[in-house]
Amino acid sequence: MSFVSGERLRAAFAPPRYLAFPLSGIDLSTSGVKAVRLAEGAQGLTLASYAEERLPAGAFTDGEIVDRGAVVAALSAAAKTAGISSVNAALPESKSYLFEATAPGKKKTEWRTVIEQRIDELVPLPPPETAFDIVGVGQGEHGDTLVAGIGFARRIVDDTLSAFDQSGIEVRALEGETFAMARALLPAGDESTTLIIDVGKTTTKISVVAKRIPRFATTIGIGGHALTLAVQKHFGVTEAEARKVKAERGIVPAPGNEDYLAAMLSTVSAIRDEIATRLNYWQEKAALKGVHEQVTHAILVGGNASVRGLPEYLESALRVPVAAGNVFTNLASRDIWIPALDYTESLAYATAIGLALRDHAKPYA
Repeated sequence: MSFVSGERLRAAFAPPRYLAFPLSGIDLSTSGVKAVRLAEGAQGLTLASYAEERLPAGAFTDGEIVDRGAVVAALSAAAKTAGISSVNAALPESKSYLFEATAPGKKKTEWRTVIEQRIDELVPLPPPETAFDIVGVGQGEHGDTLVAGIGFARRIVDDTLSAFDQSGIEVRALEGETFAMARALLPAGDESTTLIIDVGKTTTKISVVAKRIPRFATTIGIGGHALTLAVQKHFGVTEAEARKVKAERGIVPAPGNEDYLAAMLSTVSAIRDEIATRLNYWQEKAALKGVHEQVTHAILVGGNASVRGLPEYLESALRVPVAAGNVFTNLASRDIWIPALDYTESLAYATAIGLALRDHAKPYA
């Protein structure tokens, strides 16, 4: 779903291949900027280039640009390294409002008119200050259309566009990061109901995706950096050393590892419990109302998703299979190419890759 560059216009005036939009995306988050550019060949898409620029602490916090100079500089540097000047960009999950509603009609323009008239019931923002988009996801009880939507404060949209403008980067479309992430991780045509867990530096974002459309999302205020701090405190080492220990040991039981493991689990259990609470809410809602399907499996991504033993630890509590994600799911087969981006590192690029795939994917209805 997009707030810029309408799909109807793009479909009506599809450019010839030599004028096709570059397949590129930029993800702005607390930890920094990640940019990717995809290339289309005879045998499918490959990763042509990627870049990451770190942000100083506090430059981008809770979905808000705080240090504009630092953000603009990071955006410019990442785009230059990746060789891109025109991108799809993400809007932060923590500032989004997902909603569901029913609307009469068969066209998006008809649904949008109805939703616009009652947007104050669906998004807790003043209507004039709300930017939203919708997509049809099924049929309602009375023959009308069930739509899923996402809303943002217009100031968040404007502030994001302004930062990209200052960076000299053209934004073709803005999209909620949960939509982009689902596009990267789930195969085209996937009909499953999936829990996506994005373990970042300072937060853990979870979303329930049905048929590749996010239907529930929330942000938990604990991330992988809390695990790093637990290691630092336990061993009395630097942050860099703590990250290395975390990567090597993870949360896997081993002889003589008991004290370390206890320190780690005291933190990771808080993340686990928060995820379990949200998942149980969804599973019970799905079972009682029958409107949604229950979650059948979970996918783990993010910069801290590669902690050894984390998928198995979460699986025991969530009672659904949990596996690390593959951000290259919708790119060319690994038999044809080998990504320059290391698998562990790639887990932090799901949103950026999903944004880049947007111009290659079938538009939402």
